[in-house]
Amino acid sequence: MPLLKFHVFEGKSEEEIKHILNVTHEVMVEAFEVPASDRYQLVHEHKKHQMVMEDTGLGYERTDNFLLIHMISRERTKKQITKFYENLAKDLDKKCNISPADLMISISSNDDNDWSFGGGKAQFLTGELS
Repeated sequence: MPLLKFHVFEGKSEEEIKHILNVTHEVMVEAFEVPASDRYQLVHEHKKHQMVMEDTGLGYERTDNFLLIHMISRERTKKQITKFYENLAKDLDKKCNISPADLMISISSNDDNDWSFGGGKAQFLTGELS
């Protein structure tokens, strides 16, 4: 049930975007132990002047290949989050040629009552999902 929002600069091909989404989903399923059908992803493309992402003084050199992922999810353990960050950086570098210096991730936690997957129901609260 994590909702992932991907922010990229304009210019990536449909194939490149699909590959990034697939790799990220595989890592998320493994790190957070969610079902493979638990897939909610949005892609936002930005012109260069519409997205300014610096390095907070950490010395990262950002390129036009920069990727920001904002995840909205139930709370996860520190171990799960660390595994997700590390494995995603490694896999995106290896499989999508996105340098770890070009990857930024932000997770916003919410609760079960913050989700309705359809039908006007809060499926976590009704017991339809756990």
